[in-house]
Amino acid sequence: MTEPVLDPNEVRFFSGSSHPQLAADIVAHLGLPLDKTYISRFSNDNLYIQLDASVRSRVVYIVQSLTPPVNDALVELLMMLDIARSASAREIHAIIPYFSFARSDKKDAPRISITARLVADLIQTAGATHIMTMMLHSPQVHGFFSIPADPLTSRPVFNRYFEGRDLEGTVVVAPDMGHAKSAARFAKGFGLPVAAGDKERISDTEVQISGLVGRPIQGHRRAIIYDDEIATGGSIAGISQVLIEQGIQEIWVACTHGVFVRGGLERLVSIPQITEIVTTDTVYIPPEKRHPKLTVLSVAAVFGDAISRNYRRQSISDLFVYGEDS
Repeated sequence: MTEPVLDPNEVRFFSGSSHPQLAADIVAHLGLPLDKTYISRFSNDNLYIQLDASVRSRVVYIVQSLTPPVNDALVELLMMLDIARSASAREIHAIIPYFSFARSDKKDAPRISITARLVADLIQTAGATHIMTMMLHSPQVHGFFSIPADPLTSRPVFNRYFEGRDLEGTVVVAPDMGHAKSAARFAKGFGLPVAAGDKERISDTEVQISGLVGRPIQGHRRAIIYDDEIATGGSIAGISQVLIEQGIQEIWVACTHGVFVRGGLERLVSIPQITEIVTTDTVYIPPEKRHPKLTVLSVAAVFGDAISRNYRRQSISDLFVYGEDS
């Protein structure tokens, strides 16, 4: 950009330690600098954080993905929000590309915490006046925030990547019914049929997929599995096996949050029919851990555009995760 759309004298951007590259890419898209954050530890392992720029009466943006080590990333974020609040920032925007606690969205066992709601309350108490995130694992988590929250979609990024591809004979598949609507919106943009897996989760790492729900996939040679998040890869491996048994010869996997823990990426790339895995950079993946089958797309422009529009009091509804046209 030749001229910043945000007043550089009025705004401040800071990054936690979870994903400074994405923070740098967002501010580069906006034509602004990324202010320094000093993070260290005391001898007793307590965190020490200092923001290296005045925030008094300014609009502050703090970028932090809640990625492993998740609890450290969360405490960093809370401390940075508290620093900005106590230093008299006018507005404090928590930019959380990956809100990992969204998986804990309900009380489905005795004596457990609905952690997504707890963390939402903590973020507000720490000082955030606005939240911006991407593709919450459970849409109802949006309602846990008592301050304005914008859940953005990654779909335009995937649309641009796949446009121009020969998609003849391709079906879009959601790994479970919970993500069927999201997969259907993606499929609609390309005029493709959609199906979903009939999935039962046994544990955090084990799932059972008994079949497919929706349009029959016979006659299709390729499937695009469209999901919001991949951690251990259990759901994707399970639905891939079902697809292969039903005649699918090639599988492309697309997910917003490529967490890839406990050998999740290795598990998927070992399946010969999976020829490509496409994810975004909401979660940092070191170059040495990127397999040739893995493609990482940037969402910096999506966040940058949403931040710019919000700052200028313009609508961002077409960037929302549930927007039909996004």
